Amino acid sequence: MSGHNKWSTIKHKKAATDAKRGKVFTKLIKEITIAARQGGSDPTANPRLRTAIATAKSSSMPANNIDRAVKKGAGELDGGQMEEGTYEGYGPSGVAVLMEVVTDNRNRTTADVRHCLSKNNGNLGENGCVSWMFDRRGIILLKDENLDEDTVMEAGLEADGFEDLEIEDGRTTVYTDPSKLYVVLEVLEKAGYENEEAKIGYIPQNMVKLEGKKVQQMMRLIDMLEENEDVTEVYTNADFDPADLED
Repeated sequence: MSGHNKWSTIKHKKAATDAKRGKVFTKLIKEITIAARQGGSDPTANPRLRTAIATAKSSSMPANNIDRAVKKGAGELDGGQMEEGTYEGYGPSGVAVLMEVVTDNRNRTTADVRHCLSKNNGNLGENGCVSWMFDRRGIILLKDENLDEDTVMEAGLEADGFEDLEIEDGRTTVYTDPSKLYVVLEVLEKAGYENEEAKIGYIPQNMVKLEGKKVQQMMRLIDMLEENEDVTEVYTNADFDPADLED
């Protein structure tokens, strides 16, 4: 699982850059809209929506933006129909790339994703071509750093669906059964832990080591995908030293 946590660290370092690009609000609005559409507009009865709203607020999103996104998802406002989906493909050296999207135009998104991959020595594949290389799990990144592992473990074991936790570079990541993500999240919140991120995601089973120019090429691919407003998450089994990002 260290590969995932290394990737979380990379994403954490990139968060400020992403915010400057103005992409964060767009992606958060889409998550709120989807959550409201699927589970209703009442955050107390919709844990996914509650988590999305909390994330938006922590990113300083104005309340009226949040309200409009909830209403749009609930069908109270006009707007294009959003749908979730995944794309699968390969990056440099054949590494697996799994992308989650929220889009109102599947043809546009497919063309954009294909362009990003082909421009960086990769290619778009069929559904199922790389997803078997990943495990689907609930992922909770706790907000505070340097937490005591035993204390967090004790709190987590009180929840049905808690599976494991990992602390790397002071960052604590909790893993859950994907169907029990919000059950575990609520138990941790009651124990006093705040989350920076809570989602159902994908953990690579095995990593592929990249070095030299392949690292920079992979990062260009990831940057291009994450800059696309339709792409909400990018997962890969590429393994490389985060220090290479500073070059």
